[in-house]
Amino acid sequence: MDKHLYGIGIGSNRPHSTYGRPQAVVEAAIARLARDHELFDASPILLNPAFGGAGRDFANAAALVESELEPEAMLVALKFIEHEFGRRAGKAWGPRVLDLDILAWDGGEYHAQGLTIPHEALAERPSALFPLAQIAPDWRITGGLALRHLAARLRAARPKN
Repeated sequence: MDKHLYGIGIGSNRPHSTYGRPQAVVEAAIARLARDHELFDASPILLNPAFGGAGRDFANAAALVESELEPEAMLVALKFIEHEFGRRAGKAWGPRVLDLDILAWDGGEYHAQGLTIPHEALAERPSALFPLAQIAPDWRITGGLALRHLAARLRAARPKN
């Protein structure tokens, strides 16, 4: 069976009874991904402001994993991990103990019900783009531009404080 390379976005903004603070939840999620798939790399954990009413700031990272799973099966596997970590259905953009998203994969564009790869908001979301660009800067996924170029564009477009 062929293996696929996935870029997985990882986020948390709620503490977990076992793992503790969101940063530790993200570290535990990376370890879990490494257990279930072949982990190539993981980014440093970044703290990002919440958006869309999610409340507390998020701890975010990205991981590169290799898996024999096809995209829809990978999504199911990620949702299973979220559930194991205590994520329950709630309001969109709400606080969450763990959020795992397929940001990209080596198969190019993919569209299915409830799943679009690359992630539709990847190029506009620093919490997803910056960690993935740190570990895969030359990966070309959107419009032929490398992740480092997309990250540079996003940094240039962000308002300065």
